[in-house]
Amino acid sequence: MQKRKLGSSGLEVSALGLGCMGMSFGYGPPADEQEMIGLVRKAVERGVTFFDTAEVYGPFTNENLVGEALEPFRGQVAIATKFGFKLKADGSPGFEGLDSRPGHVKEVAEASLKRLRVDAIDLFYQHRVDTEVPIEDVAGTVKDLIQEGKVKHFGLSEASAKTIRRAHAVQPVTALQSEYSLWTRGPEAEILPTLEELGIGFVPYSPLGKGFLTGKMDDKTTLDKSDFRAILPRFTPEARKANRALVDLLARIGEKKKATPAQIALAWLLAQKPWIVPIPGTTKLHRLEENVAAATVELTEEDLREIEDAASKIQVEGARYPEHIERMTGR
Repeated sequence: MQKRKLGSSGLEVSALGLGCMGMSFGYGPPADEQEMIGLVRKAVERGVTFFDTAEVYGPFTNENLVGEALEPFRGQVAIATKFGFKLKADGSPGFEGLDSRPGHVKEVAEASLKRLRVDAIDLFYQHRVDTEVPIEDVAGTVKDLIQEGKVKHFGLSEASAKTIRRAHAVQPVTALQSEYSLWTRGPEAEILPTLEELGIGFVPYSPLGKGFLTGKMDDKTTLDKSDFRAILPRFTPEARKANRALVDLLARIGEKKKATPAQIALAWLLAQKPWIVPIPGTTKLHRLEENVAAATVELTEEDLREIEDAASKIQVEGARYPEHIERMTGR
């Protein structure tokens, strides 16, 4: 697979990464751990060198899985993980709030190093901006961890342009991770120009619209009660029915390019900037192979214009998150 550099930081990774959250958490019951370890290793065989996890996924179980899966490939792959949530005292899934206090960030780093079985975390993101802790203090803490050799690169997630600038002034930010896809285009207005100016890479999560842009869901699809999409306004049956127009557009372009809707959605993201590295997640080998093959789909200027013209006429129905979660983004 082709490689890409995340901004001017020098962190070079495969053009497509693998988001590992759904293997343990979020999209229904956890998948079989040994099967998922095998899937992660198959991704490495297929050229993927960038893997995304977080302490809150599980909590902890996803980091353990990723650490075990990638231990044989230490030094050949980059693992990103995240800090910043206050986890529930009883260890159950979810979180009780945010916590990016310096002492807590250092504790999370030490624990993540052990679970990931590495000497240094390749990319350490603040998962959500904590308004109780100045971002300069957070950046300074990660700077200390970098100087101690425990972290290699600093990242932010769902941060505003202003916060990115403030953090970057203390410790250069290697990458921003935020949701971006053909049905979530908020970063285009202010975030992408800021990243370009500062030489920061962009890692879109949910590049397939949490599975919707694959075309495998419709208004009749039943979501398990442990699937967090069940609480998202954009995934009500009515919204799914209305939003099929976007999938139909991807399918139409896909027919011309001999590609699936998912491959067109990923190819579109890759075509936006050379420093964008999407991280689609999956628990299935055939989906992994489909996603990896998207890196070879080339969209012409004419294709991109056609997608833009058609997408501009489609109104996406439903907010991406309930209000209490959305309040944590764009800070």
